[in-house]
Amino acid sequence: MPAISLPELLMMLSLGAALGFFGGLFGIGGGIICIPMLVLGFGLDQAVAQGTALVLMVPNLLIAWLRYSQRHPVAWKTALQIGLLACITTWLVAHMATRLPTDLMRTIFSIFLLLLSLRMLFGTHATAAPEENKPRDLRYLPLVGIVGGSSMGLLGIGGGLVATPIFNGWFGQRQTVAQSLSLALVAPSSIIALLTYSGAHRVAWSMGLPMAIGGLFTVSAGVAVAHRLPERRMRLAFAWMLLATAAWMLLKPLLD
Repeated sequence: MPAISLPELLMMLSLGAALGFFGGLFGIGGGIICIPMLVLGFGLDQAVAQGTALVLMVPNLLIAWLRYSQRHPVAWKTALQIGLLACITTWLVAHMATRLPTDLMRTIFSIFLLLLSLRMLFGTHATAAPEENKPRDLRYLPLVGIVGGSSMGLLGIGGGLVATPIFNGWFGQRQTVAQSLSLALVAPSSIIALLTYSGAHRVAWSMGLPMAIGGLFTVSAGVAVAHRLPERRMRLAFAWMLLATAAWMLLKPLLD
């Protein structure tokens, strides 16, 4: 576990605060930005970066889940089904992921970000508003837990990034409701992922804990802002944030 200096500690606290805000704003844990920064900025192994980001994500996701549930409560049976399937899938996939070569994991992570950001960006322009779409059979909602759990186990992130567009675009849920459903998926599965990565010694706790502490003070503010923004503008901002992160992750090694 790498030691960090006082300036780095302060940087981690500030970074955690920023990521906590954006995590609350977009219904994610902040790992989508944190992992590339740990890999490219601090030289961490891809798997260690993913495990360390989970230290930040777990408390942020739990708080965001609580805040979103207060405004957009999800039926406990639906939340339990989604969360259980996500946790089982996360545990199985994470055990495999911690044994993959780091270069392969980094490539998978980068491609995932690029494809997802492009899909969300073009989908935002090309599809009708969710409330105008014909809703799908909501009995299949829990199956999204398998998809989100696979992403959480393999990448340490992405459960909400994959699940939110499915809940929003396929099942016709409003963006904030889709994020509430996604948090019911990723909050418990992030705990499983963290325990699995930690058991495989893929977590830098000295870096992750300060980020987690910084994020605790800002995630609620992000959730509050999310409910004041126009839905279309929030979806566009979400898509552009993903695209910028994907471009940085792919191009930075080529520019060095």
